[in-house]
Amino acid sequence: MTMLPNSQEARDVAYQLHAYTNARSHQQAGPLVIERGEGPYVYDAAGKRYLEAMAGLWSVGLGFSEKRLVDAAHRQMQALPFYHTFASRSHGPSIDLAEKLVKMAPVPMSKVFFTNSGSEANDTVLKLIAYRSNSLGQPQRKKVISRMRGYHGVTIASASLTGLPNNHRSFDLPLPNILHTGSPHHYKDAAPGESEEAFATRRAEELDALIQKEGPETIAAFFGEPVMGAGGVIVPPTTYWEKIQAVLNKYDILLVADEVICGFGRTGKMFGCETYNIKPDVLVVSKQITSSYFPFSAIIMNDRMFEPIADESNKIGVLGHGFTAGGHPVGSAVALENLKIIEERGLVAHAAEIGAYMQARLRKLADHPLVGEVRGVGLIAAVELVLDKGRKVAAATPGALGGVASKLLLERGIISRNMLDALAICPPLIVGKAEIDELVDGIAGMLEDLKAEAAKLTPAA
Repeated sequence: MTMLPNSQEARDVAYQLHAYTNARSHQQAGPLVIERGEGPYVYDAAGKRYLEAMAGLWSVGLGFSEKRLVDAAHRQMQALPFYHTFASRSHGPSIDLAEKLVKMAPVPMSKVFFTNSGSEANDTVLKLIAYRSNSLGQPQRKKVISRMRGYHGVTIASASLTGLPNNHRSFDLPLPNILHTGSPHHYKDAAPGESEEAFATRRAEELDALIQKEGPETIAAFFGEPVMGAGGVIVPPTTYWEKIQAVLNKYDILLVADEVICGFGRTGKMFGCETYNIKPDVLVVSKQITSSYFPFSAIIMNDRMFEPIADESNKIGVLGHGFTAGGHPVGSAVALENLKIIEERGLVAHAAEIGAYMQARLRKLADHPLVGEVRGVGLIAAVELVLDKGRKVAAATPGALGGVASKLLLERGIISRNMLDALAICPPLIVGKAEIDELVDGIAGMLEDLKAEAAKLTPAA
């Protein structure tokens, strides 16, 4: 793009390093500058409107102009703009929110620890797991298992849990004691003719074998998203979570459910754990807890997790961990109002209803020659793009086809995100049929535009 001297775009290139961006390409292309939002739409600096089909980053459940959240933040700013929760200090909003989260959790829970992002939360859970093992007199029990293609954050520890190669390359990750087992993606990873249930059985057997190989007495916990998000919107196959939990229960291994994307309605239930009958010991939430109007996250834990931690803090004299802004009063107030709105407006039921409509419309794209698979649940989905449907492969350069598709969608006024060659779809919870029609019609049109560009690409071997 041509950038005028001293424009926002030029100053961005001059001064800012961007997340999840090729820094050299960015110097040439510059940013898309978003200036305002209205409902499920955002507007760029030139006034062009875009349907935000990613809800920002899987997160803006109530859309981009919910005045009640702004007012909640304003009221709390006036009353108490900041206080902390260190050294037995507290404040009303964090107390109210902790109580709310424990009571609304999908399984019996005991306590809440507040952090500022999903990455911080998962990082904290890893520390608390080690703390708990030491409390129980099991210092050898420090290994943690997550999954290939899982996404759990980008701090050093949470990025190690993440099972995506580009989150490890050149960062010298993963850290020791973090192991990865296979992805639950039936479309890509199943053997020819293998049913969903047989595939789920095999994945559970592989997990069992990994635990046996490492030594059950060394494995502390298993981390998993109910539905994988950034790894490609991977919906678990039939009986998968039932079989995985049976293995974990066999060896008394903690289950940590990462609900950062799935939580608060995304799958058509309040929590993804309810959708798949998952019974975690620890539940991590962020993103839609405040509709991302304020950075915020929380760890919800049961007594099995909490009691040994409390004992160890008593032995040492302190739980030596915390964040300045953890449980921030403004964030807590916004979260409380956000959850109140989700409940008042029936947005979880709405996500189930409008999500079913979205899934049905998207699946009509599956016959297109460039579509390998359409998958999803509730208001989260992915369209897997291919150059060869029979071999289930895209271009020789991973992400090349998806990158072109994402740009073509942007030209049509739809913001999506390609996860390599899968287009992610995760609109705000407030969308209606008109917006879903706009979205799916836009994708259908983009697929026709994509044919010419796809012809220039070489399929993967």
